[in-house]
Amino acid sequence: MATDGGEEERLAPVIPLFGGGAAPVEPAAPAGGGEAAADDPTGEGWHTTWRDLGSRPGDRRPAPVKPLEVKKSGGVRFVELPEDEEPAEPDAGALREQAEDRLIKALRRRSLSISEARAKLRESELDVDAIDEIVDRLVRLGALDDAALADQLVYAGVERKNQGRRAIAQSLAARGIDRAVIDQALAELPDDDFERALEYARGKAPQLLRYDDDTALRRLAGQLARRGYGGLAMSAARAALDEARRPRSSVRFD
Repeated sequence: MATDGGEEERLAPVIPLFGGGAAPVEPAAPAGGGEAAADDPTGEGWHTTWRDLGSRPGDRRPAPVKPLEVKKSGGVRFVELPEDEEPAEPDAGALREQAEDRLIKALRRRSLSISEARAKLRESELDVDAIDEIVDRLVRLGALDDAALADQLVYAGVERKNQGRRAIAQSLAARGIDRAVIDQALAELPDDDFERALEYARGKAPQLLRYDDDTALRRLAGQLARRGYGGLAMSAARAALDEARRPRSSVRFD
């Protein structure tokens, strides 16, 4: 097409929206239907950019979708969906290795009894033989040791929590430690439950002096009983309250 200045006017290239290079610019069809239109009765000489979309190498086309099967039964049409493939069962060896790794990580964070270790392995749905093999190996390596764990819990109960024998025994039993191991750990304690109960009661007695005698005795004995001092609670509480009420002697220097 010629402009007023005599120069030929050309159309700008059209860039496809879905990949591929720029579509070649076709010359505009002459107005009024000239010789070009007569030479190309099929119209192939002029088309839009969308005509050849996807015909060039490298164009991205969507993957074909498998049609769903439509069935008809009793006058009702329904679509039968394809069945999902069942996942492959995990390998027994890999399952055991993963369970053992999780147990070792748990042991790094906190000491476990043999009973607690077995319970954790059962969460991985291992069979009894696999659980026994893992536990036996960790016992041989020293990673599982109920006797050492019992000693640690006894020490913590005495030194940090100021507990009596009964409370310590209950805490060890709650961790699944065998009764024989508990008795052995408690047998190494000195027979000083009354002294430790009295020491604890002495620290609490001054706070209870604002109550009457019966109320103060009942509250202090209850605190001692909850710490596992049992039959020693009442006598230790009474002794501590008597000491707290006793007037302090003062020494005067003339």
